[in-house]
Amino acid sequence: MKSTTLERNSPPSAPVSARGEPRWLAAVIVAIFAVWLLADLRVPPSKESYDTNAFGRLPVLVAGRVKPMDTVARNALMIIHGKQSISDPSGHALTPSQFLLELLLRPGKADQYKLFLINNPDVLGLFGWKQEHEKYFSLAQLQPHLEIIQKQAEQADGVDEKLRNPFQKEVGKLRDHVLLYNRLKSSIHGVETMTLTDELDAYRAVIQPGIAAAKASQAGQAFDEKALASLGDFFKRYDFIAHVAYLSPVPRADWQQWKNIGQSLLEAMRDGRLDPAIVAYAEMEMTYRKGDAPAFNQVVSAFHQKLRADYPQLTRKIDFEFFLNHFEPFYKAIVLYVTVFILAFVSWLKWPQALGKAALWLLILTFVLHTFGLGARMWLQGRPPVTNLYSSAIFVGWGACLLCIVLERIFRNGIGSITAATMGFLTLIIAHHLAGDGDTMEMLRAVLDTNIWLATHVVCVTIGYSATFLAGFLALVFILRGLFSASLDTATAKSLNRMVYGIVCFAMLFSFVGTILGGIWADQSWGRFWGFDPKENGALLIVLWNATILHARWGGFIRERGLMCMAVFGNIVTSFSWFGVNMLGIGLHSYGFMEKATWWLGAFMVSQLVFIALGLLPLRLWRSFGKTEERESLRPRLNPA
Repeated sequence: MKSTTLERNSPPSAPVSARGEPRWLAAVIVAIFAVWLLADLRVPPSKESYDTNAFGRLPVLVAGRVKPMDTVARNALMIIHGKQSISDPSGHALTPSQFLLELLLRPGKADQYKLFLINNPDVLGLFGWKQEHEKYFSLAQLQPHLEIIQKQAEQADGVDEKLRNPFQKEVGKLRDHVLLYNRLKSSIHGVETMTLTDELDAYRAVIQPGIAAAKASQAGQAFDEKALASLGDFFKRYDFIAHVAYLSPVPRADWQQWKNIGQSLLEAMRDGRLDPAIVAYAEMEMTYRKGDAPAFNQVVSAFHQKLRADYPQLTRKIDFEFFLNHFEPFYKAIVLYVTVFILAFVSWLKWPQALGKAALWLLILTFVLHTFGLGARMWLQGRPPVTNLYSSAIFVGWGACLLCIVLERIFRNGIGSITAATMGFLTLIIAHHLAGDGDTMEMLRAVLDTNIWLATHVVCVTIGYSATFLAGFLALVFILRGLFSASLDTATAKSLNRMVYGIVCFAMLFSFVGTILGGIWADQSWGRFWGFDPKENGALLIVLWNATILHARWGGFIRERGLMCMAVFGNIVTSFSWFGVNMLGIGLHSYGFMEKATWWLGAFMVSQLVFIALGLLPLRLWRSFGKTEERESLRPRLNPA
């Protein structure tokens, strides 16, 4: 083996020559990325004359959680548009807050935006369209076809969700996206032909006479029929808004009691008073439609000041969530994980000391950023780190990164850095795609609404996922380096063997404890400790497989390559437990049902089987052990069994 390879795998205390390597490189690389992160800590002011940032920080209640308008806009764009960016018909890029501002206060203009993503040619065929270079369409284009969309979607609803063909799934999604768009549009407006201010003026003129007429009618006295009829018209309109509005922007002391515009206007029929929040939104709409940016900004600022005075703790969280949306810690972490991978990989070829140190230091910076994002979500939710599939992906990557930093500090061979970068990148990409379903901090289902078990059972099981995956990915490093390069020397092979064995023990402990805690939780929630539910079986499979690996190693049934191949198969077991059982859509855990990742899960499992087959190839085909004398000396340790 080359001397540099042996040096790189020496214990940390051994003297290592770094002749010709730039000692300053690690500090410079980390400083550059640290400055990049610090520069983005300040949210830049709105580029437009309208303070869309201030509008984006306004709090609203949606789906059981108070969140900023900016979050609502981002979630809606991800669901309907497939991404968080959109342009107006002239090609001018809009921020999510700008888009929602147009939709709520000037919906006629927003109807021209090409927002709706349609990929299925059969759905386009319903409208007589062909998909050539266009896949995004506006509501104005879809408007003449809404009836046929609704009809086809209702027919699709009659088919079992698991049996629907691509056309039925696509037309159902399109119907739901149009409904979401219209619910958003109806959240502020009563009648599109007039401003909310004009409508409120008309409402004020009717409320008192209408209430008096209603009371007189109930008392059997003479009453003003016209006034009562006018009040009835407003009641029907606001009752409709109360049922369809997506946003609830009218605050209350109890966040669960926030009202939407329709509900608040119906309340005004009892006491004749309009909530100040409704008046503020009416003024925002009037000034925005008039093009009076200074007046609009003043109204938003005054409303913010009132909210901060009345709800100081809530507005602090809202402002922080708005900042978090801008800062995008997990997107930045993806960039840093890719950089760490490149640095660690190149360190195996050149400048092992300088680049290896740069990779480790940058990995620690990335871990701090990953931890910040994870902690920020915990503070905003008031929950432990894992509450849904999205947060589990973030936590799996975080746990793997932490363990890899420990491994890299012990072994200092670049393997910990490159494995952490790979797992961190993949898990955050998975989380990014899971975010397309809407709010990633949605309200918990009743069965999950207990912080004690979320902080014990769920966290322990997810750490077990993370560790089992890490053992499998370390085993992949062993197989790939040994098969396709000459860099897997004896020291590196021994290091990887110790890493995988230690991580499997760690995974076994947390998987077992997490599964037992899950049984206790099930006993309290459902009245039985174990019911062979698919999710329970998946957790048990991880425990059994890790136990099988350890017993096979302790009993001498496997050696280094056998350990690695079994650890890789652990990736299949864990991915099935993590995602596969959710795709079954059955059992008491069926609230996590999903099917869109079926192909990717299958592809991942097949890829792991391919790697296992590669790991079982004869040693003469491995580049690191191609020489006959070296292969013969290592055969007892490297044979699978």
